[in-house]
Amino acid sequence: MALATGQDCRITNIRARRAKPGLMRQHLTALRAAVEVCGAEVEGDALGSGVVVFRPRAVRPGAYRFAVGTAGSATLVLQTVLPALLTAAGPSSCAGGRDAQPWSPPYDFLEEGFLPLVEKMGPGTRRASHVRLLPGRWRLVCGHGGAVSRLAPLALLECEATPTLTARALVASLPMVIAERRRGS
Repeated sequence: MALATGQDCRITNIRARRAKPGLMRQHLTALRAAVEVCGAEVEGDALGSGVVVFRPRAVRPGAYRFAVGTAGSATLVLQTVLPALLTAAGPSSCAGGRDAQPWSPPYDFLEEGFLPLVEKMGPGTRRASHVRLLPGRWRLVCGHGGAVSRLAPLALLECEATPTLTARALVASLPMVIAERRRGS
């Protein structure tokens, strides 16, 4: 939020009650991506840090690649920087991989759930476009429909019609029978 609003923030007690408290690799990658996107000043950007101070500057468009370096999810990193990149003065592209890690959103969630909600916040007349490069790798281009100076508040006060529920199982380098079994459970 600090990145999107341009306001300084201090975050304390990061994952304090977890077995491994503090910033994990994917959180640190998200923080460093935010720093790269706006040239922020930051304190506490280290593995295991329980306190972070973040002082953002103006968001800069550009081509970004998120390499978490472990099984952490690059989609979590994308969720950190995408709203702010939509307010940049020009288009940006983001690339990453490892989109199906446990407890992390797969790219399909971003495409079908997160991006439509971000679009309701007014980032432009054209949605972010994406392409899957290889299994588990993706690229997203945003801001090409006209950037906005700030995002509108997101109000979800009305319920849409009950959607038709479908299920999709994603597997990589596994027999299809595993996907079929998971989809049926």
